[in-house]
Amino acid sequence: MKIRYKVLLALFLLSIITYLDRVCMNVVSKYVKSDLGLDNESFGYVLGAFSLSYALFELPTGILGDRIGPRKVLTRVVLWWSGFTALTGTAFHFVYLLLVRFLFGVGEAGAFPNASIVISRWFPSVEVGRAQSVIWAAGRLGGALTPLLVIPLVHAAGWRMAFFILGAVGGLWAIVWYFWFRDTPSEMPGISADEIEEIESDRKKTITHHKVDWKIVIKNPNVWGLMLMCHLFFYASYFFTNWSSTYFQEGRHMSEEQAKNFVSLSYFLGAIGCLAGGFASDIISRKYGLKIGRRVVGVLGLGSSGICFLASGLTADNETAGYLLALCVLLKDFTLPVAFAVCVDIGKQYAGTVAGAMNFAGQLGGFFITIIFGIIVQHTSDFNYPLFLIAGCLIVASMLWFLIDPTKNLVVEKEN
Repeated sequence: MKIRYKVLLALFLLSIITYLDRVCMNVVSKYVKSDLGLDNESFGYVLGAFSLSYALFELPTGILGDRIGPRKVLTRVVLWWSGFTALTGTAFHFVYLLLVRFLFGVGEAGAFPNASIVISRWFPSVEVGRAQSVIWAAGRLGGALTPLLVIPLVHAAGWRMAFFILGAVGGLWAIVWYFWFRDTPSEMPGISADEIEEIESDRKKTITHHKVDWKIVIKNPNVWGLMLMCHLFFYASYFFTNWSSTYFQEGRHMSEEQAKNFVSLSYFLGAIGCLAGGFASDIISRKYGLKIGRRVVGVLGLGSSGICFLASGLTADNETAGYLLALCVLLKDFTLPVAFAVCVDIGKQYAGTVAGAMNFAGQLGGFFITIIFGIIVQHTSDFNYPLFLIAGCLIVASMLWFLIDPTKNLVVEKEN
C-alpha cells in the first residue's frame, strides 16, 4: 500500500473517533437530562457550548496547522478533546457540564482543517475530492456506529463509562499519530521517490507568500461564499449531531430502539453520500472542469436535502419522517467533502486557513440551531418547526454554490 493511503487510513480512524465522541452526547441525552435534571432548553445550552467554542477556535487552529504542521496540532487536538470527553463522564451539575463541553469544543476545533492540510500536502490535486470524501464518510460511519456501540454500553455500565472509554481510544490514536506521521512526504520514512514525485508532480508551483494577507482573505468573495454556505449547511448537520435522538423519542414518540436505528441509518447513508459526492465531483471535474464539477454536486446535494427536510416535517407518519430524514443526510453529505475540497482548491498551502474560516462559520450555524432548537421545542412543544427553518437554510445554501468558484486561488501563484 502506498504511504499516502496509510496516511488516509489514519485520518479515516481519526474521523470515526471524532464523531463517536461528538454524537455520544446525542445518543445518551435522555440519561444525562434525567440524571442532572435538565430540560430541553438547558440541554440545548450544554450542546451549544461545544459548538460555540469549536467555532471560536476553529480558525486559529487551522492557521496554527498551516504554520507548524498538522502532526503537532492534531496530536494536541486529539489529546485535549479526549481528556474532556472522559471528563464529561464525571459531570454532576449543569454548570460543570457546560464548562466541560465548552472545553471539549476548544480541543476538537481544528481537527478537520488540519486533516485538509494533510490532504493538501500528501495527495495530488486529482485525488483531493475522493480523499476528502473518505474522511467525511468515516465521520458518518462513526456517527452510525455510536448508537450501536454506546447504547448497549450504557445499559451495561452506565452513560458515564461510555465517555471514559471513548476518551481512552482518542488518546491512543494521538500517541500513534505523533510517533509515526510526518508533515511532508519527503520526511516520511519508507516512502519511495516515485510516490513523492507522483504527489508533487502537479504541485510544482509554489506560493511566494509565507503569511496570509488578511486583506486578501477578507475581500475574497470565494471565502465569504464558502463561509455563508457552510453556516447555513451546518444548521442541518447539527440537528443530526445534537438533536435527532431527542426528536425521534420525544417529538415522534419512538422507542429508544427505533430512535437508535434511525440515527444509525442516517449516518450510514451519510457515509455513502460523502463517498459518492467526492468521487462524483472529481469525475465531473475531469470531464467538464473544476467549476462545474464542484458546483453541480453542491447545488443538487443541498437543494434536494432541503426539500426532504421540509417533507419530513410535514408528514404525520413517524416512519416516513425517519426515512426522509435519513435521506436528508445522504443528500446533504453529498456536498460535504466537496466543500472541503474547494478549501484545498483555492487555499493551496493555506488550505487549513481557508477550511478553518469556512468551518468557523459552519460551527456558528451549528451553535445557533442547537440553541434555537431547544428554545423552540421547550416553548412550543412542536419539534417540527425547527425542521422548516433548516429546510429553508439548505435551499439558500444550495444557491450560494453559484457564487463559489474553485478555480480562483486565494493567493496568486508564481513559478519558481
